[in-house]
Amino acid sequence: MRWFWIDRFVEFDSGSQAKAVKNVSLSEEHMHDHFPGFPVMPASLMLEGMAQTGGILLGEKNNFDHVVILAKVPKLTFHSWAEPGDTLTYEATLMDSRDEGGSTQVVAKVGERLVAEAEIVFVHLDHNDPELGAVDQKNFVFSTGLLSTMDVGAAGDGSK
Repeated sequence: MRWFWIDRFVEFDSGSQAKAVKNVSLSEEHMHDHFPGFPVMPASLMLEGMAQTGGILLGEKNNFDHVVILAKVPKLTFHSWAEPGDTLTYEATLMDSRDEGGSTQVVAKVGERLVAEAEIVFVHLDHNDPELGAVDQKNFVFSTGLLSTMDVGAAGDGSK
């Protein structure tokens, strides 16, 4: 299964707004179980695509100097669904950017039909943190380094 829930950016205005697309396809594994007989893109994965669009917009504004993590979603409304053959368009607008994080307003549409809208808040993690200092944000976002987040490591007490 893929971990990137956007296919490409179609517009990118640094520090201001971005537009990304996700083509919904029946060839994606999750579509066969959600829902049997009526396949639709899971709302949680649409939210993740919205967050990836907004998070990359915020991260790029700061030249990916910070590790950008989704902190909360204070507002989220789903109005419709996306089904195989649809192209979801995520339109993110940067609302706030500070040293500690930022927020975006993101809408998801299929054509002109509004599918979802959200306010998404992100936090910047400290590169000096011993657990996160080695994370290269550019690679985390744009390469298979993202898969390293699935590695099994040591417990909090250091045991395997």
